[in-house]
Amino acid sequence: MKNRMYISIGVLAVLILFYILNINQQKNYQSTSSQIFDFNQTQVNSFLIKSESATIEIQRVDTSWTIANNDSLVLKENILNTFFDKIFTLESETIMTKNLEKWSKYNIDDILGTHLTFYDFNNDVIETFVFGKSSSDFSRCYIRIGDKPEVYLVNQNIMFNLQTRLEYWGEKITEEAL
Repeated sequence: MKNRMYISIGVLAVLILFYILNINQQKNYQSTSSQIFDFNQTQVNSFLIKSESATIEIQRVDTSWTIANNDSLVLKENILNTFFDKIFTLESETIMTKNLEKWSKYNIDDILGTHLTFYDFNNDVIETFVFGKSSSDFSRCYIRIGDKPEVYLVNQNIMFNLQTRLEYWGEKITEEAL
């Protein structure tokens, strides 16, 4: 009788041990989200968006923003505000890969990715980010920070806000605007 009780207690202890080990292993698979940008809009003097086909630079002139090297379009304030609102609320959720050879799978290599570079008031690079489209989850996208090998899945898709078309960012100057 005592033997059975010792065996039952031993089996129970082994089951509890397996349960604790399982819980600890599952903690490794939980995604955690963290803020991507460690700077804010007030530190940015200009930013450059570069895709496969085009490049556009938006820069601050005194207190207003303009499209660099363009005098026929005025910047759409609502587009700029939406851009900053979305970009500075991005959070990384899951590391997708640390393998450089898999960057093209996530559209995040130097050719396929959309590059976003922020500059400070001394025209020094604050940080460069490379964004890639997700082919399976259209509500999110991928991001690579600088030359770091990690590719993260982020909490929202901002690829639409990373347009390089002048017409997206600006509108023709009308006489009423003057």
